[in-house]
Amino acid sequence: MGIVKIDDELHGEIRKASSVMVRSINAQAEYWIKVGMLAEANPGMSFSDIMRDQMALAEVDIRKVVSG
Repeated sequence: MGIVKIDDELHGEIRKASSVMVRSINAQAEYWIKVGMLAEANPGMSFSDIMRDQMALAEVDIRKVVSG
């Protein structure tokens, strides 16, 4: 684990987003970093496509989540 320097304004936005998404500040930053890396590696994919692929890789059955 390392230390990442984040601009104070960006940190404030991460803090606000983390409260909405019910994540820790670190988990929110990690999520945005991962999604950003996936988006850069897959420029032809939409956010929804990326999330669908990640859910499939994690073997999440979204039908069980939304119907339950």
